[in-house]
Amino acid sequence: MSTFIVEGGHKLKGTIECQGAKNEALEVICATLLTDAPVTISNIPDIVDVRNLIALLRDLGVKVETLAPDTCRFTADEINLDYIFTEDFLNRARSLRGSVMIIGPMVSRFGRAILPKPGGDKIGRRRLDTHFLGLQKLGAEFEYVSEEKIYKIQAGGRLKGVYMLLDEASITGTANLIMAAVLAEGTTTIYNAACEPYIQQLCRMLTAMGARIEGIGSNLLRIEGVEKLGGATHRMLPDMIEVGSFIGMAAMTGSSIRLKDVSVADLGIMPDAFRRLGIDLVIEGDDIIVPEQDGYEIETFIDGSIMTFADAPWPGLSPDLLSIFLVVATQARGSVLIHQKMFESRLFFVDKLIDMGARIILCDPHRAAVIGSGRLNSLHATNMVSPDIRAGIAMLIAALGAKGTSRIQNIDQIDRGYENIDERLNRLGARITRVK
Repeated sequence: MSTFIVEGGHKLKGTIECQGAKNEALEVICATLLTDAPVTISNIPDIVDVRNLIALLRDLGVKVETLAPDTCRFTADEINLDYIFTEDFLNRARSLRGSVMIIGPMVSRFGRAILPKPGGDKIGRRRLDTHFLGLQKLGAEFEYVSEEKIYKIQAGGRLKGVYMLLDEASITGTANLIMAAVLAEGTTTIYNAACEPYIQQLCRMLTAMGARIEGIGSNLLRIEGVEKLGGATHRMLPDMIEVGSFIGMAAMTGSSIRLKDVSVADLGIMPDAFRRLGIDLVIEGDDIIVPEQDGYEIETFIDGSIMTFADAPWPGLSPDLLSIFLVVATQARGSVLIHQKMFESRLFFVDKLIDMGARIILCDPHRAAVIGSGRLNSLHATNMVSPDIRAGIAMLIAALGAKGTSRIQNIDQIDRGYENIDERLNRLGARITRVK
């Protein structure tokens, strides 16, 4: 287990480029299983979860050629289906949440898939009903072996297009069902589909491969199944959660930084939400500049009531951003309610922020009231353990803005979602030491 030693109180300055989007990477890399033709993907982030997924595909028989540090060519022309029944596959898939998106392509192209109950962040219950109910509607048979914690999915023949209304706008569920439907016979209509930019990117890549998808960008998708998909070249979007993380770091440390090529059009309401926290943002072309501020003040609603930030399906605020908003609010003037609707364990890291001097009331597993101190560097250093990716980055933001030296253990969680974060921030003036 690795540790960050963070000397807080130093301002950041300079330009930083954001990595490719983690969530998009997991989707589009799994989609390469749908064809035996080469698919080239660029702007791939060099992070633990993506490396683990690529290694899993390699063991399945996918040929992976590294064309550049952030570019790979995937060719799934010789898949070893027997591998999915091995203990090695089950153990590796179990440790990777993104492995769930293998089942849509596997069932659609090969007629079967096996998946252990996947791991990932410990942020509460993350059910998979949307995935399996949708696959059943397409004609697959589903079985959960409780004693082994294994899902078995089998299709008796080619999947059949159908109308489905999803019980929730699940991002990974929508991705899985899109990938299953593109090779199904007939027309599949998916209503209440997730429509995040990364789902749009998946659809665009599949369309380039020969899929027929209408309604991209909306919550109503119409997919006309095709017999076979071909190859394509695809470039991933920058990671919007990393964009939000760097904005939060600049605000907490009173720094001035430029975020380069962030694809502003795909950030949704995030920039305006940060502005409501009192953070100045300047959009220049496709860059975001965070100017140096001595402090920032949280807005109220028009009627004067306390501001609330809550997660919601796109184009609402991503749940992955709320941990960042929470920690940034601790230094603001004013109060805010953070309402994390989706995951019941994601706010439990606030006890460490309270240890650092933050004024936070954890109302229940889903809501936290933050009373800002109104001054930068009011937190003091402490020792912390990162429970998940987003809490880990929130702890790092808090440590950068605190007085003294903090230790953050279990930073392997942060590495799952952020590429060389310590080296990149140190180039801006941070003082972070990695201890293995």
